[in-house]
Amino acid sequence: MLMPFLQLIFTGEGSALTQSSNQLIQTVNTYLYQSIETNGRAHTLGLICILMTGFIIGKNLFLYLAYYVLNPLKHQLVNRLREEVYEKVLQLPIGYFSEKKKGDLISRMTNDVYEVEVSLIGALEGWIRDPLTILITLSVLFLISPQLTLFILLLIPVLGLVIGRITRSLKRISQEVAIRFGETLSVLDETLSGLRVVKAFGIEPLLTNKFKESNRRLLASRNRIGYRRDLASPLSEIMGVAVFTGVLYYGGKLVLQQQLLEASAFIGFLGIFYNIINPAKALSTSFSNMRKGSAAINRIEEILNAPLVVEEAKDATTLTGFSEGIEFKNVSFSYGDKEVVENISFTIPKGKTVALVGSSGAGKSTLADLLPRFHDVTSGEILIDGRNIKSFTLSSLRKQMSIVTQEPILFNDTIAGNIAMGDSSADAKAIEQAARIANAHNFILQKEEGYATNIGDRGAKLSGGERQRVTIARALVKNPAILILDEATSSLDTESERLVQEAINNMMQQRTSLVIAHRLSTIRHADEILVLQQGKIVERGRHEELIARNGFYKKLVDLQEVR
Repeated sequence: MLMPFLQLIFTGEGSALTQSSNQLIQTVNTYLYQSIETNGRAHTLGLICILMTGFIIGKNLFLYLAYYVLNPLKHQLVNRLREEVYEKVLQLPIGYFSEKKKGDLISRMTNDVYEVEVSLIGALEGWIRDPLTILITLSVLFLISPQLTLFILLLIPVLGLVIGRITRSLKRISQEVAIRFGETLSVLDETLSGLRVVKAFGIEPLLTNKFKESNRRLLASRNRIGYRRDLASPLSEIMGVAVFTGVLYYGGKLVLQQQLLEASAFIGFLGIFYNIINPAKALSTSFSNMRKGSAAINRIEEILNAPLVVEEAKDATTLTGFSEGIEFKNVSFSYGDKEVVENISFTIPKGKTVALVGSSGAGKSTLADLLPRFHDVTSGEILIDGRNIKSFTLSSLRKQMSIVTQEPILFNDTIAGNIAMGDSSADAKAIEQAARIANAHNFILQKEEGYATNIGDRGAKLSGGERQRVTIARALVKNPAILILDEATSSLDTESERLVQEAINNMMQQRTSLVIAHRLSTIRHADEILVLQQGKIVERGRHEELIARNGFYKKLVDLQEVR
């Protein structure tokens, strides 16, 4: 664009330009000619240099301001997306996770969200910036030569068609890469979770081969997407050069044969047109990245759009306590077509204890999970003081309960931090009192930092019995109205079991409890024992009554005594 004006300054040959059919060039040229006459060539050259410098500074200043505004918005958008996925994961029912691999879920929350940030949002920036650059450039070119500009516009759709055909498969392959990455993470998670078993059984070679095979599939998928993605940019440049060559030939004919364009204006036209190639390359790269980002957002939407099987009623009320008790009324529950619990009815009066016993797979844990609404009943209803638990808010319902699970679940935090998770308002005194009742206080004091000791990932620095006692303390610090104890003492040694069971029995005198235990000796004093078999109640009564009946419960007791 500067060529005609520099020619005027250095050679003084402006006659051809003043005869130009282009009004823009004529106007600027006339101004420069007057400046040369009035102030001299050196002054005019300095003026052009200042204008050029100001233009470049202004361009980059606006570019920086654009990034300054857009980057926080981009990061906030991605941050919010990550939070929404995490919040949705917490809202989803437990049954959802039994059908999904943990590694795949982690991949969606990390790798796919990152892919959205770098591919989709980055591409959107390009789709705003690059078309605008191309549009402005084409407008300037149109002012110089409408004929050449129309010729370019005829060639650009061909370029877009070729790039589109190459990048069309990127979305499908991107989904494949995400799935492979999730599989690899799942193998890694299984290995780290079961490291003791892996080493004990010497299955390192087996898992190594499994990981390598998963990693090879991931590599193959990544290579396939790389081949197609990386082809877009060089191909767009080749096509751009082809268009440039066509413009050079056609424009040259306009200059040489038809005399419709001055040579200096044509050279300026070519220089400006060449500036379109980089934005066009970036635009094609953005297009391929959008395909990848679209695949990632689809995988994220599968989580965000997953139905909430357990939902709160719009008119749900707060449960602040109860006075009568809990009733399971004709309760059934199914996993798909498989009925796990069938037509079960029983009542837990306030302050009483009901125990569930039976062989593995009888439905004990599933039945207990229905009370805090980890699952919703398929048919029947669960009532508290005669009101369906679905009429209460989930938070207020679960606030009335504490749960000790069969497998101790702890977090990478201090001992005090893990106990306080049962009640965020608990002070040091309440934490210590709960630990004493759970027979955990003494072993905690033996730790180097006492209650401030970090227990590692999943409580790896504690023994099995210590982990179980910390989870019991966590349940106790909440001071709940309802206790759900799933195999609560199964991980304790005999002495610890006796002490903890005694403490739990004392605590149960003021609370409504639902207890699951394989060690039948721990539930002898339950107010009612329900014997489950294949999801049905086959016997019910107190310990002595069931022993006297000489039925299935008696057989379970005899088997444990033999052991």
